[in-house]
Amino acid sequence: MSVEPWALVGLHSAVRFTVQAEVSSGLLPRLIQPFARRDLIPDGFSAERRGEMLRVDIAMDRMPAEMVHLVEGNLRQVIGVTSVTTRQEITGTVHRQAA
Repeated sequence: MSVEPWALVGLHSAVRFTVQAEVSSGLLPRLIQPFARRDLIPDGFSAERRGEMLRVDIAMDRMPAEMVHLVEGNLRQVIGVTSVTTRQEITGTVHRQAA
């Protein structure tokens, strides 16, 4: 029995990344870099300091679905980041990809 792959290409997601990180003066620009590298502009960005930790929420109303895991991986690699939580809602339909 073969499993047919599913394609997310051409679909979009409403996404919110919540990042917990240690406070650092250069952190915020480093968190925007994965978006800028892909020519993406977040629709929402907020940061709140809680002692020595920083909570950053980055939202996109319409992000190419195939880029979500790439950006999430880049955010996890930023020095000082302790956790990344992603909430994603795929819009449109998913189709089987031709083999």
